[in-house]
Order: sequence, then C-alpha cells, then structure tokens
Amino acid sequence: MSSLEINSSSFNQETKLPLSPLLVEGSAREPLGEDLNEVEENSKDIIKFTAEKLSIDEVSQLVISPLCGAVSLFVGTTRNNFEGKKVISLEYEAYLPMAENEIRKICSDIRQKWPVKHIAVFHRLGSVPVSEASIIIAVSSAHRAESLQAVSYAIDTLKAKVPIWKKEMYEESSSSWKKNKECFWATGD
Repeated sequence: MSSLEINSSSFNQETKLPLSPLLVEGSAREPLGEDLNEVEENSKDIIKFTAEKLSIDEVSQLVISPLCGAVSLFVGTTRNNFEGKKVISLEYEAYLPMAENEIRKICSDIRQKWPVKHIAVFHRLGSVPVSEASIIIAVSSAHRAESLQAVSYAIDTLKAKVPIWKKEMYEESSSSWKKNKECFWATGD
C-alpha cells in the first residue's frame, strides 16, 4: 500500500473517523501540545488619515493574526445620491490632533468591552469620488461576534465624537457641508 492509501482497518467502523493520525512518509508534524503563548504578539491600534485612495486589502492585512479566527470590516463609501440630488464626490476635513486622540479613545473603549487583537481605522481626507472608500475599520478577534460588535461600535462612536466634517459635492455645482447630528460640538451637549 502506498503512503497515501487508507485501508479500512485504520478507521473506527461506527464513526468512520481515523483512530490515529495518518502520516505521509517523510513528513514532520508539530507536537499537538504546542503552547499558544509561543505565538505571542502585541495588540496594535493602527490609525491613519490620508488623502490617498484607501485599500481594503492593505487594512485587512494589518489586523490579521494567527491567534484570531475573525477579521471584521466596515467600509464606508461615497454613494451617488443624497435627498434626490446627484452626488459626484465627498470632501472630508478633520482636526487631526483631536481626531486621532478620539479614535485612540474608541480603540481603548473597544478593548475594555471585547477581547479583540488588532484594530485599524483608516479615514480618507480631501475629495473622495463616488464608489471609493472614505473609511475602513478592521478588527480581529478570536471569534466573529466580538469583532463584529467592535466594528459596529467603532463606526457609530466615530461618527458621534470624532471631529471629521463632510462636504457633499453635487452635479449641479452646488455643495453642502453636513454636520453630524450626533456630534457633541454640533448639538451643544
């Protein structure tokens, strides 16, 4: 019998599962009791504001970890309409020192609420054409529930607290700055 053939004597007839692992001749196996702490890595919070086009692949790669089985993403894109007007682009401005500080607070809050590994928040500034990403938030965790909840919390809190302003550019040459109704400085709270 070749090393890739399986004979019925190596299976439990009732469950059809191997009784012991099959080894291919010349293969090396890692010990099953390998300590997961050997794969230790520090958690990262990666925050970036840029005028450059955002890359979903780049951001998701930054949060991938061998300790995690989930990477959740939120990608906010420019849509082509608002209240019956044709939008051609969005323009973003931010007060960077405060924006970065507020996003760091959001990351800290997430870490207190959920066991997540890495968090990345990339926000585009300047002009963002229709269908391009304005924001990408990525979170990795051992299981999907935590990263999904963390991403949802991150975007909701960012929109409420981070000093980023958006101007909608319309096809008919008009434009309109949109203030976030949830912002503490916009509501006077």
